[in-house]
Amino acid sequence: MDKEEVIKYCLTLENTYKDYPFPDDHVSVTMKHKENKKWFALIMNVKGQVYLNIKTEPNYSDLLRNSYNYIIPAYHMNKEHWNTIILGDKCDKKLVKELIMQSYELTKGKAKK
Repeated sequence: MDKEEVIKYCLTLENTYKDYPFPDDHVSVTMKHKENKKWFALIMNVKGQVYLNIKTEPNYSDLLRNSYNYIIPAYHMNKEHWNTIILGDKCDKKLVKELIMQSYELTKGKAKK
């Protein structure tokens, strides 16, 4: 999967949009819920590679990291709740979509006021 495929898939999920949250950075993209404005995916370029940060259940995070060499502790995010998928030809597209969906569901709750 590549960046555009991830964005396209994320936009098929109900009530989502893409955002460019960082000033002067027009490459990194967050995929967010329209209702609560929480992001469920962050796509960025790091060291010449495309990184996708997604939220996962903490108990599942270690299993993913130990099972797939392209899944690592989250880059610049809480490593208990977030993982980074290094996108590329070696990624299992079905797994990436499942993990995006899990992140989408985990972040779907209402925003705190």
